[in-house]
Amino acid sequence: MRRASPVPAVVLKSKPLLGTETPGAPAQRFQSFDLLATLVAVVQSDGAVLFANAALEDALGISRRSIVGSHFPDSFTEPAHLMTALQGAGSNEFAALRYDAWLLRAAREPLPVHVIVTLTEAHEIIIELLPLEQQARQDREERLAEQAQANKELIRNLAHEIKNPLGGIRGAAQLLELEMDSPELTEYTQVIIHEADRLQSLVDRLLAPHRRPHVVGDVNIHEVCERVRSLILAEFPKGLTVVRDYDTSIPEFRGDHEQLIQALINIAHNAAQALSERIAQGDARLIFRTRVARQTTFGKQRYRLALELHVIDNGPGVPDAIKDRIFYPLVSGRDGGSGLGLTLAQTFVQQHHGLIECDSEPGRTDFKILIPLP
Repeated sequence: MRRASPVPAVVLKSKPLLGTETPGAPAQRFQSFDLLATLVAVVQSDGAVLFANAALEDALGISRRSIVGSHFPDSFTEPAHLMTALQGAGSNEFAALRYDAWLLRAAREPLPVHVIVTLTEAHEIIIELLPLEQQARQDREERLAEQAQANKELIRNLAHEIKNPLGGIRGAAQLLELEMDSPELTEYTQVIIHEADRLQSLVDRLLAPHRRPHVVGDVNIHEVCERVRSLILAEFPKGLTVVRDYDTSIPEFRGDHEQLIQALINIAHNAAQALSERIAQGDARLIFRTRVARQTTFGKQRYRLALELHVIDNGPGVPDAIKDRIFYPLVSGRDGGSGLGLTLAQTFVQQHHGLIECDSEPGRTDFKILIPLP
């Protein structure tokens, strides 16, 4: 698996730490590490821990007081690897070293992490641990962003290339129809005109997000959810239950109300159509869940607060064949589907500096919309 570049190691220029701190007490100048989601430890070359941030404390499941002063290599399934890295750092063999390892945790399974070992100018060693799950997510987000940009360029170029000859085909068919006396032959020209109009409509839908101006105003996400909920229940009045699970403390934010309604209805409508068999059985379930994510990172940026809007269904799940391509234009898992709904939804959400993620397995599909909050 190709990994995204981990968060750069932090190098601090400061006076030497050794022997200046009270044993078991956090070093004051490292307190800023507590703001990071990355697991961070500051150690001596012999592996003794000088400082551990809050994220590492949570991950290990033991108090910071117990971590400080301990032999940090013993926190790994293979301590020798870290000791080798510390010895290399202590002898200035490298500026930074990276490798994968397993972090031992109290009463829990070991955590796979990517380890970054960095020597500072003060001769302290900073160890960053990135959970590989987090790294995989960063990799996935990077692919989504690259994919969205590629989609945008492809759609624009393709749409313009299609529109010009399409207009000529339709016009020629209309002129040809005027010259024909046989009703049987005019049926063929009508087919040409009808199909040209259908393609024109498809092109217009592809270009819609790039043509319509971004109208910004105050958005209450629960008003958006309620609007979409009423539209879905109007189309699927029987056999489908739409559950509200709202965090009413979520503040309003600046955004395009109509674009967010369209993005959410595209996702919810896809889910409802995937639930057709369960709707027939009467046990289809769709959940709208809102939560606040704190100190979260997505789109290569860190946000203090972000909206998490989940659309969860109990359908068959996204087919494996298209799981990695569901946000591509014209990719659909349903016969007769245009394959534009999720593409447009992703585009609208990205215009709000957010993104949409999908986690799917048979019996549960979760589309998560992430948007920064003020």
